[in-house]
This record gives sequence, C-alpha cells and structure tokens, in this order.
Amino acid sequence: VAAMPELPEVEVSRQGLLPYLPGQRITGAVIRTPRLRHDIPAGLAARLTGLRVDAILRRGIYLLFDCESDHGGGWLIIHLGMSGSLRVVDTSAEIKKHDHIDIVISNGKRLRFNDPRRFGCMLWTTDWRQHALIRVLGPEPLSDEFDIDYFYQALQKRRSPIKLTIMDSHLVVGVGNIYANE
Repeated sequence: VAAMPELPEVEVSRQGLLPYLPGQRITGAVIRTPRLRHDIPAGLAARLTGLRVDAILRRGIYLLFDCESDHGGGWLIIHLGMSGSLRVVDTSAEIKKHDHIDIVISNGKRLRFNDPRRFGCMLWTTDWRQHALIRVLGPEPLSDEFDIDYFYQALQKRRSPIKLTIMDSHLVVGVGNIYANE
C-alpha cells in the first residue's frame, strides 16, 4: 500500500534537489500527461522556458520552485500525491510508464516527475502564499507559530478523534497517516 509522502519525506526530496537546480535555467519542459490531480496549466512549458530556478522551498507537503518570482516569473508548485517522485536524470534516461513531466535544466539534466497514481500535481502561480491550496494550511510543526498554546486552543474547537485532528492540514501541516499512527 502506498502512503502519501509526509513532511519529512518531502523535505528530504527538497534537500536532494538543492545540489542540482538552484541557479540553473529551465531550457524546456515536456508534458506527456496534461492532467494529474489537476490539469497542468496551459502553456506551462512555454512559461517555464528561460526562467532560472532561484530557490526551492517547502510549505507543508508542497514543493515550491522560485522561478525568478522577483523578476516577473513565478512559482512552480509541486505535490507528489500518493506515489509521486521527482528524480534528476540525464537527458538520455529512458522514459518509463509513469514519467509524466520532464523539466529540462541548463546543466544537461532533467527533473522528471513520475506518478503511477496521478494524484500529484504541478501548478503555476505568481504568489504561492495566496494560492488556494496553500493559503488555508496551518502552521509548520517546528515553527514558532506552532506551540502548546496554539495547539491547546485549536483542540478546544475540535470533537473528532485525535488522529484525525492532527492529520488536518488546517491545524498543522505535514502529519499523515504514518506519523499520526506513531
């Protein structure tokens, strides 16, 4: 049974991409599947082409690629879904069955998005903080916003079992079934 990547796994993915992407230009994109959990934005490949990846952030279980957002670009939002993964591969790497999107990078590599269940997503925005999927998220569990007072007050308004409560991303982000069970 596949489990949705939780906050630590998404952070590990982010850390793994840092040596390859920031500072590189996107020279193209190949979109093999136009619809995952959400439609891939029309013209995404053209919009990304020529932009530099300035940083990779994480908010909850979303990866946020800063594509020259301070200079008229924007943000690529990636969610891995239940079974998705990102890999940096050579341009000659064989395309496998569930390789839905390649982002071609100026260092001669490709960022390949593979998702057998197609529950992931790749979206575009000019302001990730205001995107509908992200602006409703609760605090990060290791942030100053998430402390015992916040958690106590949030629990006072809830009547659901504790496992379901801590898995609610409106309360705190990144806790899925596996960590809630622990």
